[in-house]
Amino acid sequence: MITLTDNAVAAFKTALSRASEPAEGFRIMVEAGGCAGFKYLMGLESVSREGDAITDTDGIKLFVDAGSQPHVAGMTVDFLTGLESSGFVFDNPNAREKCGCGKSFS
Repeated sequence: MITLTDNAVAAFKTALSRASEPAEGFRIMVEAGGCAGFKYLMGLESVSREGDAITDTDGIKLFVDAGSQPHVAGMTVDFLTGLESSGFVFDNPNAREKCGCGKSFS
């Protein structure tokens, strides 16, 4: 469902190791909002919920709720480090348009 690059796996592992509360992995969600119509949300997750799709890449579990699954199917998550900013980057084949910051899509 979602592919993680080696950089994304490393960033997720770092975040898990620094978390103040133990977590099983990360939840990736899509909700209405952002400048292009939908926005991505990510956060630490400890338990799966009914309807979740769960993937495991190199020990990183991703939880995706049923409503978000069609929006993120086939997506690749990368982590880029740059001079001006660093963060997760979403390459989503389901996005018709992206905003300038890359954090929202339609």
